[in-house]
Amino acid sequence: MDVFLMIRRHKTTIFADAKETTTVLEVKKMVEGILKKAPEDQQLFKLTKDQSILMDDSKQLSEYGYTHSTARAQQPETIGLAFREGEDFEPLEITAVSTPPDLPDVMKGDSTNSQSNMDSSDK
Repeated sequence: MDVFLMIRRHKTTIFADAKETTTVLEVKKMVEGILKKAPEDQQLFKLTKDQSILMDDSKQLSEYGYTHSTARAQQPETIGLAFREGEDFEPLEITAVSTPPDLPDVMKGDSTNSQSNMDSSDK
């Protein structure tokens, strides 16, 4: 089954889909095709509420809990990405995405008003 992933590093976000049986190394090869960084210069992390777990290249996505029921198209699972800087890897850093402001009242639909307007226009 397909799993949908959102791979994040700093301000960069990559949306990808893979099979539950895809290995972490294969995901790194997908990233290499986009960002031109060799798999050995990448680290992928499973993000939980309280920690980030370094993912092993030989393990499958399903072994980290990425399944078709948890990583859906409308709600992809996030994977952290870090690159090698010289000898060592950079610390994992993901810039938070901004949230849009609330809609102004004029743009919010009032279902009772619009329904009564439709009823009166039908007469």
